[in-house]
Amino acid sequence: MPGLLAAAFALAWAIAHHGWLNPYQQQILMYVGINVILTASLNLVNGYMGEFAVGHAAFMAVGAYVSSLMTVRLFPFQAAPYLFPLALVAGGAAAGVVGLLVAFPSFRTRGDYLAIVTLALNMIVKSAIENVEAIGGPRGFLGMQRLTSLPWVFASTALALYVLRNFIHANLGRGVLAIREDEVAADLLGVDTRRVKLYAFVLSSALAGVAGGLFAHVVQFINPRSFDIIRSTEILVMVYLGGIGSLAGSVIGATFYTVALEWLRFLGQWRLAIAPLLLVLLMILRPTGIMGLREFVGLVPRDERGLRGRLARLGYGTVDSGGGAAPSAPEGSASPHGPA
Repeated sequence: MPGLLAAAFALAWAIAHHGWLNPYQQQILMYVGINVILTASLNLVNGYMGEFAVGHAAFMAVGAYVSSLMTVRLFPFQAAPYLFPLALVAGGAAAGVVGLLVAFPSFRTRGDYLAIVTLALNMIVKSAIENVEAIGGPRGFLGMQRLTSLPWVFASTALALYVLRNFIHANLGRGVLAIREDEVAADLLGVDTRRVKLYAFVLSSALAGVAGGLFAHVVQFINPRSFDIIRSTEILVMVYLGGIGSLAGSVIGATFYTVALEWLRFLGQWRLAIAPLLLVLLMILRPTGIMGLREFVGLVPRDERGLRGRLARLGYGTVDSGGGAAPSAPEGSASPHGPA
């Protein structure tokens, strides 16, 4: 896997520096990578944890504006390319802090409260940006250099997937999966559900902020309309298209949706109607999405794969992508959860 990643990074670098693809094709690839980060980060909350957040564009906006302010007004012009990673980290940290502020009141209760709060947050952030003249207000903010390149997007996407994979398969991730299966039971078994939710939501928000920073330095112009509820809806579509509870599904969903929208561009505004219709058909034919609760082997840690192999040899079924489904007992034996 490390060798494959190194080869892919070298290919991304070669494409960018030798012009193997034209600028438009490179830009589509960068959009795909940015959308993969957004989709995978939202999948952590909606797919792995079983909550429902609908305002991910707000965190993307915070990351985009904070990183842009740093590269335009704080860093010297010549040093901005070298300090770009710092701007991305700052954007992600700012989005994480906003996510923490949202998570504290949201996770004091259960149910659909998070959906309402994140929807309100999306509107609040958009309205706040529109009314701050120092960052351009409704006219938007520009002046950023084109610092996001294909190698930067590839490295950020690979790092985001690596962090999410390790988080999901660590103790905190087990808590996240337990909450999805049954929050009350997880609480009774000793999982600090509120703390686990906070960590997962802050991580998700921070990664969305990093994606926002990358996006701002591709288009070199951002305005509040770039981060409205339509943008949040697009991220939701990519999550459920690819499949909940699956990093592979996030990659597939983001890639398919981004490329499909570009391919349908000749239809003008009608493409925005056709793409959701495709999603409706998919939900009817396959409600869990393309890769729901399944994972590519490379996105599962080696120890986890070894555990699944031992379970399979003992006659138990394999665990799903997130480990959410319990292993099935061999025929004729007692259920691992007790007698039926």
